[in-house]
Amino acid sequence: MPPALRGPGLAGAATLLAAAVTAVVLVGFSLVSFPAYGNSNVLRALTVVGQTAAVALVAAGILAARAGERPGGRPALVRLGKLAAPTGSALLVAATLGIPLAASRLYLHGVSVDQEFRTQFLGRSATSLGLPDMAYIDLPSFYPSGWFWLGGRFANLVGLEGWAAFKPWAILSLAVAAALVTVLWTRILRTDLGAAVGLVSTSIVLAYGSPEPYGAVVALFLPPVLILAWHAVSPTARHAGRGATVATTLFLGASACTYTLYTGLAAGTVVLMALVATVAAVLAARRGRRVIPLWLPAARLAVIGFGSIFIALLVWAPYLLAALRGEPADSGTAMHYLPEAGARLPLPMTAGGLTGWVCLAGLVWIIARAWTSRRAQALGLGVVAVYLWCLASMAVTVLGTTMLGFRLEPVLILLLVVAGVFAVVDVAGVVVRAAGRQAGEARPAAEAADRRQRAGAVVGVLAALAVLAHAQGIPDHLHDEIRLAYTDTDGHGERADRYPPGPESHYAEVDRVIGESFPGRDRTDLVVASTADAFLAYHPYFAYQAVTSHYANPLGRYADRNESMVAWQDATSGDELFAMMRSTPWRGPDAIVTRRSGDGFSLRLAEDTYPNDPNVRRFGVTIPGEAVEGEHFEVHDVGPFAVIVVR
Repeated sequence: MPPALRGPGLAGAATLLAAAVTAVVLVGFSLVSFPAYGNSNVLRALTVVGQTAAVALVAAGILAARAGERPGGRPALVRLGKLAAPTGSALLVAATLGIPLAASRLYLHGVSVDQEFRTQFLGRSATSLGLPDMAYIDLPSFYPSGWFWLGGRFANLVGLEGWAAFKPWAILSLAVAAALVTVLWTRILRTDLGAAVGLVSTSIVLAYGSPEPYGAVVALFLPPVLILAWHAVSPTARHAGRGATVATTLFLGASACTYTLYTGLAAGTVVLMALVATVAAVLAARRGRRVIPLWLPAARLAVIGFGSIFIALLVWAPYLLAALRGEPADSGTAMHYLPEAGARLPLPMTAGGLTGWVCLAGLVWIIARAWTSRRAQALGLGVVAVYLWCLASMAVTVLGTTMLGFRLEPVLILLLVVAGVFAVVDVAGVVVRAAGRQAGEARPAAEAADRRQRAGAVVGVLAALAVLAHAQGIPDHLHDEIRLAYTDTDGHGERADRYPPGPESHYAEVDRVIGESFPGRDRTDLVVASTADAFLAYHPYFAYQAVTSHYANPLGRYADRNESMVAWQDATSGDELFAMMRSTPWRGPDAIVTRRSGDGFSLRLAEDTYPNDPNVRRFGVTIPGEAVEGEHFEVHDVGPFAVIVVR
């Protein structure tokens, strides 16, 4: 296995090319007024053109690299191929996501459901160089800030508000990750195979993980990192695998700063690998065939564990220090979600279709090559870890929680598809070699070489068509997510499908009213209680209450805040309500965005209802009209909203 950390120059060049390709696609398509994706087939057609160009670019890179790597080949061709392949993977991301969303300012899923809090978090990150909580003022972030902090810097660099930067940052970060993972694959494998695996990995993650871009970025690297991790804890010689150990440590540390669930899976898999490697070393020692010391897997595991934790503290230290100071906290409900998909084991290899058949081929390959291929061993242990996690997630429901096992299905599909690519390559190798023989005997050398070359060309064309077939079906797979990007009202008060906007079109006026009520104070110095959820996704005020308890900071005491807001409806005067708001351990609201309800003002709250599915119940509280009278309150009507300013 080539050293994994060699070639930083190649990685840097691939990053620049990925950024350039993404910028050309996003900026170029923003200059033309296209119809909404769901109302016309224009963007669909252009998407296929871009995807075809991406696959062709990777194919050209493979051909160039193979020509350069032949005896007497030119090294320049190898370098060209090694740059063309990751650029093609990045172009696939830019075309598959950027073109269908070209007529919308919003990313997949708009600002609906989970995308609302993600947009809010990026907006918060764009206002601070620190690690503030996405919702609550004066609290460190509980949710990992890595991807969002970088997104905030991107927003500052290009001069966009956080919500407007979400789409280009999501696409750019995915494109760069696709390029870098392709570079990594070409370092672990031979160039042509690595380029193919990188392209296929990218297409799978686009289909199954792109709505959650920061998770998709981590997922892309899981298969190659697991191969490196297996080499780290179970090296072929005592001094081998040191570079792989460093690479695994860096990945786990960075992923812990970005997405904890996938980090937990990766860390658990490395622990499983170390256990298996130790058992294998013990058995080998008993047979007198010791390859590595018995303590080496545990030692490497310790290095990886402590090193990655140290890196993770870059993001997690502020929250952990606040928790250690004994600040009151909720138990947290982040794991309280069990949809139907979480109550069964994911079996993508039985789903049929192109992806299902490749997953099945991957499973067969893992089993068949488990004793002879270190790649099969690493990917197989990853698959085992996913299933163990899913079973544990279902088992701990008796304790009143889950481990969100259903969210690991994209990773399982990715692991099996990567294994499936290796299976296809093995079968293709048999076919190509068979083409050079006749009736079991070798053909003349020139004829055999010609026939093998033709057979290889046929296999390559079929593989490219298969990738393209999958890629052009990705927008259909993401139909609902794309639709919401066009039907949700954006931060400018417009819908991308050009239909009349929703009540969100009044958000700018609500923002103006709050700003004029507090002259000289920045949005990030004001706390707003809002019944209009997306208002805080578009305008970076701090929230009096988070969107739901599942993404709320435990230090924010979500349940206690709910109780205090429910008590507001019992207030009989302005003085009484004002005293309620100022008597809490946390800062009271500076403004309340409500709707009129008879003689009062209604707010919509949420509470956790796990183990029910759905796991969130919405309910309303109504502040009596007489409770906002007096010197402490001003009421401004803005469209369907009533803005209560608290003095």
